Amino acid sequence: MSGLPTYHALKVDAVKCIGCTHCMKSCPTEAIRVIDGLAVIDHERCVYCGQCHRACPTRAFYVEQDDLEMIRSFKYRVILFPSIMIGQFPEKYSEDQIYAGLKKVGFTHVYEVEQPMQVLIDSVHEVLEDQETHKPAISIYCPAIVRLIQGRYPSLTENLILRKAPHNLAAHFAIEQLIEEGARREEIGLFYATPCIAKIAAVKSPVGERESIVDGVVNMNQLYNEVMKVIADGDAEDNSIQRENLSAEGITWSLTRGESCHFGSRSIAIDGIHNAVRFLERLENDQVHGIDFIEMRACDQSCAGGILLTGNRFMTVERLERRAKRYPAAKDIAQTTIRVDTEELKQKLILDPIKPKPHFIFGKDRVKAMEKMNKAQRIVCFLPGIDCGSCGAPNCHALAEDMVNNKAKMSDCIYLQQMWVDEGRIKAEKAFLNVQKKWGTDRFKADCNKRGRRNEGF
Repeated sequence: MSGLPTYHALKVDAVKCIGCTHCMKSCPTEAIRVIDGLAVIDHERCVYCGQCHRACPTRAFYVEQDDLEMIRSFKYRVILFPSIMIGQFPEKYSEDQIYAGLKKVGFTHVYEVEQPMQVLIDSVHEVLEDQETHKPAISIYCPAIVRLIQGRYPSLTENLILRKAPHNLAAHFAIEQLIEEGARREEIGLFYATPCIAKIAAVKSPVGERESIVDGVVNMNQLYNEVMKVIADGDAEDNSIQRENLSAEGITWSLTRGESCHFGSRSIAIDGIHNAVRFLERLENDQVHGIDFIEMRACDQSCAGGILLTGNRFMTVERLERRAKRYPAAKDIAQTTIRVDTEELKQKLILDPIKPKPHFIFGKDRVKAMEKMNKAQRIVCFLPGIDCGSCGAPNCHALAEDMVNNKAKMSDCIYLQQMWVDEGRIKAEKAFLNVQKKWGTDRFKADCNKRGRRNEGF
């Protein structure tokens, strides 16, 4: 397993943030607090699902990524991108035009990552047929789900399928092909265009391997814009040779049920991070039986709903499903076209065991943790249970946890403060100063241009 520290791809722009609590309320892991009127991310809890990025009305959340110019330091510049990217472009542009546009941006070789997909399908089948595999087996395709399981449901890490994601498959495949053509490994630069934040973190801080085979990560939204600047109308060079191992299964792999449909009748697919949380709760409590395989994705409509995409997720799904009908089944692609040792490729897809990384809310000392938990439960008795977020925490229970960890105090609750004012325990001026300390001195002035209204940012 990687000994590298976790890469924190998600940041908050303090200038743009207005402390509106949209992000805090949307976070499935309660990883965000509002402190001094600004959103603050607890990276130990964060799984990089991107819900905060999607909910923010001021675009205060941003993604740290590699500079596209770094590709120039390699002779062979390979762009690896999921088929989902093709679905972002207007239908008037053909696959060859898009491939040609990527080369104009500066890449020498273009690979859709879901090829040769039958190698990965066969490898996962081998895992599922192994009697020692814990059931239900859970796909590791979505790194946000893997991180969620590691931190919040650590007992389920043994259910994770230890096989790499398609971008690793394509990376190994591309290297083998280029070396066969005469390239040296050190001359090859591999760059992955990602539709989401979680996959940036997964490449920078890989789970189940010492380091990623990929050299850099490109925001798919940025890459789309760069290609649209240079893409040409009319006929383009025939690039079909670079898609000779692309199959219908590969094109739909990143969509909901793209994986689970291949692994038996007792397989299910779940998309949406909040749906995943609810299902994992049931699974951990042994309330799910008879399921062999689970495909679980953090985004609604799976990768078609990635936050770094430009297109409508429903239209993207429809385009890819139509595109897939023009391609052969993965098992029908002739082995002669693959031109690499598939058994050796399978071996390169095997991950090291994925270790749990539980987030200890009250610390690792079990005795002290139990004391703090009991204290938090007593504190909750005195809180109103309105879960309004006005204290800077997502709900009353989270405020109680922060209090026992000395990160908050009882006076952060505006309802308790009002009650204390009525009882004469504190003065109204003091209560108002407490609120200003939390949200800022100018926060309560009349302003008709305030951001953060209903549905803003969605």
